Amino acid sequence: MKRFDDSSAITSSADFQTPADQYQELFEAVQLQRVFADSKTFVDCVPQDDPEQILADYRSQQSRPGFDLSTFAHTHFDVPSVHESHYVSVPGQPLRDHIDGLWEFLTRQPDQVSTLCSLLPLPREYVVPGGRFAELYYWDSYFTMLGLAESGRHDLLHAMADNFAYLIDSYGHIPNGNRTYYLSRSQPPVFALMVELFEQHEICKAIRYLPQLRKEYDWWMQGAATLQPGEAYRHVVRLADGTLLNRYWDARDTPREEAFLEDVLTAQEAARSPAEVYRDLRAAAASGWDFSSRWCDGGPLASIRTTAIVPVDLNSFLWKLEQQIALLSRKSGLLEQAQQFERHEQARREAIDRVLWHAGQGVYLDYDWQRRMPRERLNAAVSTPLYVGVASKQQARLVAENLRTQLLSAGGIEATTVQTAQQWDRPNGWAPLQWLAIGGLRRYGQCDLSEDIAHRWLCTVGCLYQRESKLVEKYVLDAPPGGTVGGGGGEYPLQDGFGWTNGVTRRLLHERPRHAVNHARAAST
Repeated sequence: MKRFDDSSAITSSADFQTPADQYQELFEAVQLQRVFADSKTFVDCVPQDDPEQILADYRSQQSRPGFDLSTFAHTHFDVPSVHESHYVSVPGQPLRDHIDGLWEFLTRQPDQVSTLCSLLPLPREYVVPGGRFAELYYWDSYFTMLGLAESGRHDLLHAMADNFAYLIDSYGHIPNGNRTYYLSRSQPPVFALMVELFEQHEICKAIRYLPQLRKEYDWWMQGAATLQPGEAYRHVVRLADGTLLNRYWDARDTPREEAFLEDVLTAQEAARSPAEVYRDLRAAAASGWDFSSRWCDGGPLASIRTTAIVPVDLNSFLWKLEQQIALLSRKSGLLEQAQQFERHEQARREAIDRVLWHAGQGVYLDYDWQRRMPRERLNAAVSTPLYVGVASKQQARLVAENLRTQLLSAGGIEATTVQTAQQWDRPNGWAPLQWLAIGGLRRYGQCDLSEDIAHRWLCTVGCLYQRESKLVEKYVLDAPPGGTVGGGGGEYPLQDGFGWTNGVTRRLLHERPRHAVNHARAAST
């Protein structure tokens, strides 16, 4: 069987072998033959022996009569446990108390990690999303932190601040998650927002993290200085007119190891090279929106073109990062650096207005830099410029109207206007998208719509909690009153827990102590 080429792995992760690197044809056999129902299971397994020895044993045994691949895998690897029952509340427990109690079950300790498995060690305890997601995730954690702060868990906030600084210092960026197979990509760069949150809750001074903020920025902007008009390199794109913006990217062009078979099957349906499809699938995973019609050409997932798209949310978050670096540099007396980043900040603001803002429609739209045209369909990332403050008051007013007329559903803000089999599309709603819309609209005085979204979302979460005694990863937002259900679509079953749902909901309850959902209780049976 042909091996997939890993030669495009990033330099900073060269010393860290992923499961595919370690187990080679054994890895492919296990994943392609679906030994485990979930592709993520095998990459999270802990080997019982040195990987080289396991691979040698496989090579010597695979051709023997009666060899069974499943038996071999279960003999040589410890399969991770997926926690489920911990996430269901005791009968009659109030929603707020349920969330406060969940942090204990979602917290992982910085125990000694086997150097042979895929988990990357962290110096402090950390909070995971839950279910199959048993590691730290980058952008998830910001929304989780909102709830930790309101639950009084400043100890965990402080620990996670140290963990994210450690990741940047160790790898030059914050990986998608603390697994070797996530090192080749990041996620939406929200560390600047985290730092702001830390200072608001007096966890630590934001200025402490200026070196890490600068290092993260350099990682995202690698290659920008020498990029010519019409060229792209890793995360940076210079348009034909010289405008510099960013895209999502992954340094590998092989199937995602945690979804190996799924990616192979998707690439088989495409009319272009598998490597291009794999890169775009990986880049979509870096966006956090995995997967959505937002990245596709109006067809199935095989039409995905993530790396051809300049996204609204990514460039808004990077504007915030530039603004934060400029502010903290000035506070530190680094005036030359402050002036440099004030220029970066201004240039990106102008680029966002020129390329991503469309006055006629009153919306921000992602931009296809290869085809030199905007992506026509609206998605919930349109709230991000408002959340970080890069929009004008007039832009915010027009965005609010489009959110209300195109994305507002019975249960909150839907991800897109298109219904597909992908989980980041209609009819699903996600906690981070609600929070960005609520916070962005409130920032610009659009308080009626902001409060309406918060109310709808709280009712959505509260309704399912009262019936099923749990919070989940995503929700169907167009369900009839009282009939809220968990969201569908995507590559894996709906997950319980759930980190960012807990965080956003806890924050919203804290801000609205008189809201009826504060009295929602778990089912009595």
